[in-house]
Amino acid sequence: MKLTEIASALNGGARLYGNGQVEITALCTDSRKVKPGALFFCIPGLRVDGHAFAPRACQAGAAALVVERELPLDCPQLLVEDVRGAMALMAACFYGYPAREMKLIGITGTKGKTTTSYLVKSILEKVGYKTGLIGTVGSMIGETQIPTNLTTPDPIDFQSLLRQMADAGVEYVVMEVSAHALALRRLVGIQFEAAAFTNLSQDHFDFFGNFDNYLAAKMKLFEPGFCKRAVYNADDERVSAAMKRVSIPAEGYAIRVPAQIYAKDIDVNERGCTFQLNFHKRYRLDVTLKLSGIFNVYNSLTAAALCDEVGVAPDCIREGLEAVKSVPGRIELLDTETPYRIILDYAHSPDALENILKTVRQTARARVIALFGCGGDRDHEKRPIMGEIGGRMADYCVLTSDNPRSEDPFEILREIEAGMKQTEGRYKVIENRREAIRYAMTIAEPGDVIVLAGKGHETYQEIKGVKYPFDEKVVVKELLEEI
Repeated sequence: MKLTEIASALNGGARLYGNGQVEITALCTDSRKVKPGALFFCIPGLRVDGHAFAPRACQAGAAALVVERELPLDCPQLLVEDVRGAMALMAACFYGYPAREMKLIGITGTKGKTTTSYLVKSILEKVGYKTGLIGTVGSMIGETQIPTNLTTPDPIDFQSLLRQMADAGVEYVVMEVSAHALALRRLVGIQFEAAAFTNLSQDHFDFFGNFDNYLAAKMKLFEPGFCKRAVYNADDERVSAAMKRVSIPAEGYAIRVPAQIYAKDIDVNERGCTFQLNFHKRYRLDVTLKLSGIFNVYNSLTAAALCDEVGVAPDCIREGLEAVKSVPGRIELLDTETPYRIILDYAHSPDALENILKTVRQTARARVIALFGCGGDRDHEKRPIMGEIGGRMADYCVLTSDNPRSEDPFEILREIEAGMKQTEGRYKVIENRREAIRYAMTIAEPGDVIVLAGKGHETYQEIKGVKYPFDEKVVVKELLEEI
């Protein structure tokens, strides 16, 4: 494809320096991966500026550059105001606008995105739609897994993935939409058939700084032209107040406050939960969910409301909800054949940790043992908060490393411990996560529940820039054999 053809996606919002007839064979943001014929995007990043790597990209054979300032290089350059936004539009053009061949459903919020996306996918498949999924656990075309690194992939990977889906005959794409993706303009030019806002609680303050900035990023999803219609959790006061100000059609769902879509007669038990789902007084559904926890009732409400918005019949909604047996790394009960239970969960924020411990507490026959840490190079403020939650809600806590990244893991643990010390909770600090899990398993007694929080579906541990293999399902199995 010619550079001028790809540049046409910007509708004149760019100035070309050099030969616009060069042939573009690939799109790239990493100068180390540039091949001859690539179009290199010089992204001004949070830590480094991509313009500094343009000479290396040209030496590697880049056919052209997309820049925010003209560079003294003998290479065609497309000058734009915003490289990130331009990349999203140009990637869509390069891959033939695949999103136009399918309908997209988006889900944003601090918690519940992954489970809700699995529930929506299940419902749509009950109708008979071939459905794609993009999210934290990875991506799927039907039942085929496609590994991805980000909750919402960067525009090049995203558009490439959409092209794979369109070529495979996918009719609906269900995707998690992260606040980072919205703030960094990865989805510019995309339109969603419907989108949901699940909830808002403290997370990612290392990037956004405060609640206002975090909320503002998520609200970009509900701007006209980006999304046709929306549903939202009316029980979340921040979400409800924000969504009442949008100009697109938006409907609330709830358990506690009056709403057009609501659940009642809720019974949460060890094996799942039952509830009655009501829609606008048009119909009601008696649902038996295989996922436990009140938060999964909310996830079901979100999925049902989204599918109702796109015209799915009530029976398919119920059948789709009831068909989901588990979601990877989300309140996942491991098959250990021990007198105690081990539950794996991705909870890595204060609200998520509190929710999983509250849910487990409702069905635990004996003690709740919580094992958790906090990620490095992320929000420092939540660390003592999570320590306080663990000390208050668990019978015993094992504080350990999550993904310390570039930080000193012991400093992270000291910050968590500061919150723990505000409670009377009993705990032990074991930095090595494998040894921490071993310790929790050796002290567990019949009827106890061990909650491994924070890693969930992840199969690695990131330490000093290196990702080491660490799949907690595998670790638990190995430790059981050793013990």
